[in-house]
Amino acid sequence: RLVKQGQVQSDMSTSQQPYFACVRNTLNAAMCLQSFGCQDVERHNKPEIEVARSPELILNPIVISRTENERVMIETSVNSMRISIKIKQADALEEMLVAKFMRFLMRRAEQFAVLRRKPVEGYDISFLITNKHLEGMMKHKVIDFIIQFMEDIDKEVSAMKLNVNSRGRVVASKFLEQF
Repeated sequence: RLVKQGQVQSDMSTSQQPYFACVRNTLNAAMCLQSFGCQDVERHNKPEIEVARSPELILNPIVISRTENERVMIETSVNSMRISIKIKQADALEEMLVAKFMRFLMRRAEQFAVLRRKPVEGYDISFLITNKHLEGMMKHKVIDFIIQFMEDIDKEVSAMKLNVNSRGRVVASKFLEQF
């Protein structure tokens, strides 16, 4: 995108740019998936990262942390990869909002081709990408989707928190008017 002189590009906050760039570059390097038949059952092609029967086919997981409470874990195997995201939660309200929003999304996992129904333990949401997904979708578009998802989730949680706080303020003022 071209940015005119004097304009501020507001797609990503300045502090998050290195974090998202690191995640993007790591996904680009790790997303080299190929078709690989199951070693146990003939004519089956299961995601090795999910099955985990052959440790020689699974690479070490990569964890990219921005803070203690905001991180991404990328697990790669020969024919699949799992991307798990821990979303920033500063207080109890954000924890509740993230839990409800992630549950809402995971119930609709079949509408997202790459979303898992259950996240990896310690993370809020997980994506599973197989070689079949990359045969039907462009690699850079899948990476763009993951990064855009991470950016939008932060914005959505912040907007929901502001909305809940403003509603609470209105309710409290109406309640206290009675006294």
